[in-house]
Amino acid sequence: MQEWQFLVPDKKHKKKFFGNLKAEVIDAKLCCHCAACAAICPVDGIVSGDQPIDFPNWVKECVDCGACIKVCPRWEYKPLKGIGNYIEAISAKSKRFKGQDGAMVTEITATALEMGLIEKAIFVSRDEEWRTKIVTIRSPVQLYDRKVTGTKYSYADVLPALKDAVIESKAVAFVGTPCMISAVRKMQKSFKKFERVKLAIGLFCTENFYHHQLSEFLAKKGVDLRLATKTDIKKGKFIVRFVDGGRVSFPVKEFEEIIPSGCKVCQDFAAVESDVSVGSVGSESGFSTVIVRSEIAKKVIDQIREKGTAEIKEPDIQAVQKLCEYKVKIHPYPSKEKEKTQ
Repeated sequence: MQEWQFLVPDKKHKKKFFGNLKAEVIDAKLCCHCAACAAICPVDGIVSGDQPIDFPNWVKECVDCGACIKVCPRWEYKPLKGIGNYIEAISAKSKRFKGQDGAMVTEITATALEMGLIEKAIFVSRDEEWRTKIVTIRSPVQLYDRKVTGTKYSYADVLPALKDAVIESKAVAFVGTPCMISAVRKMQKSFKKFERVKLAIGLFCTENFYHHQLSEFLAKKGVDLRLATKTDIKKGKFIVRFVDGGRVSFPVKEFEEIIPSGCKVCQDFAAVESDVSVGSVGSESGFSTVIVRSEIAKKVIDQIREKGTAEIKEPDIQAVQKLCEYKVKIHPYPSKEKEKTQ
């Protein structure tokens, strides 16, 4: 058991802390499935994976420490929005890696490893059916595996893996959605070991899915994910590309029934609390928009420029701004669903 020390938060209900989290976040349909609570639970009682967050026997097993509430980005939730503060923004394409668009998440990670700024990075890989699995990247060579790079659009237990990484290493990077980034920032404020997260790479994000629901939805449309090479969301379309070069697309609106409730209240498209945000919006095909927010990220980008490992252009930052505004529009908070429960 890992020992944590922190100030105990206040309760809102006369029950154990997980009972409070359940009432205020999970049952209130605010949970974003970042799995920070599962990562930090000292008795490992909280489960995540391809299912809603739960603590099956919390009444008996919860030790009432409050750690889950301390790290939850949806406890006393106040949505983040907009592009956020940044040092510079570029549009870039790696010259040595293949990825979702310009492979800049991969290039940034590889460069940070080569510079010695980090010892390892937590990435999301996949199996043949596109189920997510966590891999630890210790060498840039591992990043040539195409199953490691690219977006999966399904929940992954990144933060439980990150907890193990910060216990074992002094300098770690991780890649995550905006809600995961916010969770890590809360972890860093309360648990000193999470200060070892030196580079947090945020992904532009509109929504995420449970793998079983996404695969079942696509199967009904005649899509076999085992034959897919890439999934993407662009201009309101969910796109699947196949090994034979073919592709199919569906309006994201058709996915409404399987979009998790926690995504429907999120307004942070650009991962404003990250060290560096990356996504396709604002760049031409094959390039990534990179929003540099911290000094360590600036060092990495400067090194990429110096080494010439990426082609760099000017981004259309207004396009990013429009998507930020659009996410606020389509994901109002309080949401209609939450209002119905009150």
